[in-house]
Amino acid sequence: MPEATLVTGTSGFVGLAVAEALVARGDTVVAFDRAPLPEEARSRLASLPGRIIPVEGDVRSRSDLANAFAAAPVGRVLHAAVITAGQERERRDAETIASVNLLGAIAVLEAAVAHRVRRLVYPSSVAVYGRPAEGDAAFREDGTWPRPVLLYGITKLAAEQALARLARAHGLSFAAARLASLFGPWERDTGVRDTLSPHLSAIGCALAGREAVLNPPTRGDHLYVRDAARGLIGLLDSPALAHDLFNLGSGRATSVAEFCDALAARVRGFRWRLARDGEEANVVTHVPFDRPPMDISRLAAATGFAPRFDLDAAAADALAFFSAQPSA
Repeated sequence: MPEATLVTGTSGFVGLAVAEALVARGDTVVAFDRAPLPEEARSRLASLPGRIIPVEGDVRSRSDLANAFAAAPVGRVLHAAVITAGQERERRDAETIASVNLLGAIAVLEAAVAHRVRRLVYPSSVAVYGRPAEGDAAFREDGTWPRPVLLYGITKLAAEQALARLARAHGLSFAAARLASLFGPWERDTGVRDTLSPHLSAIGCALAGREAVLNPPTRGDHLYVRDAARGLIGLLDSPALAHDLFNLGSGRATSVAEFCDALAARVRGFRWRLARDGEEANVVTHVPFDRPPMDISRLAAATGFAPRFDLDAAAADALAFFSAQPSA
């Protein structure tokens, strides 16, 4: 049996996008998640040249992780399982957020060490940077002090730092990738993803023939998930890495208003506008401040990564995907 990649959180947004890209090029993927793969994903993955091996379990469980590693010869791991928590979940269930996001990450690393995998890649988040300091022209791995605001970003930062330390202690090749704000195929409400992208809401409005009503759209680095998957796979594939922390973004700041313009160029009759005073928006930007783009030069030097999807290409691909997968 060929060497497999274990992807945790494969029923979620990032994990499923990476699993699809790996299986599309013929790889074997052990898909580990507490929830089964969505039916539309099973059908899609079954049509691709690679192989998907679903294993259900909890990332905090040693026995469940052992079952995942026993499913195929695992050579590398992408740990994407996470609770993307909003403020309401913070107030009612902080312990579970911290347990899954930090202790689950450590459990995966320990299992990876025990099974002698070659590399562990961890998708972190732009949320670790928090609110930018005045004058920040870009978020840089070594030049920007992380100041996370919400518990999600705090646990992401804690996990990337704990994993980096433990990987060095065990001699495990490791990389954390701070992902920009993502949108695109396979994004949906999974029960552990509390803040969906405004881009997804805009796509829904465009396909349903509804006017999109936006709250004040802030600017930030927004990355199409297919580009995110390529960047993460580049870190899995790279023979050697000189760093253990990378930014993974588009390298430029955009807003959902610009994406709505791209949708309007492709969907006849689609209209969007800003909400009037007191009016409820149906396309909500959750970050209440502008963020600069991410400096992706380190990742480009290490893997050759460059984004392929600008807003126009992303709009075309997303419309095609969600038109074909209405339940997604």
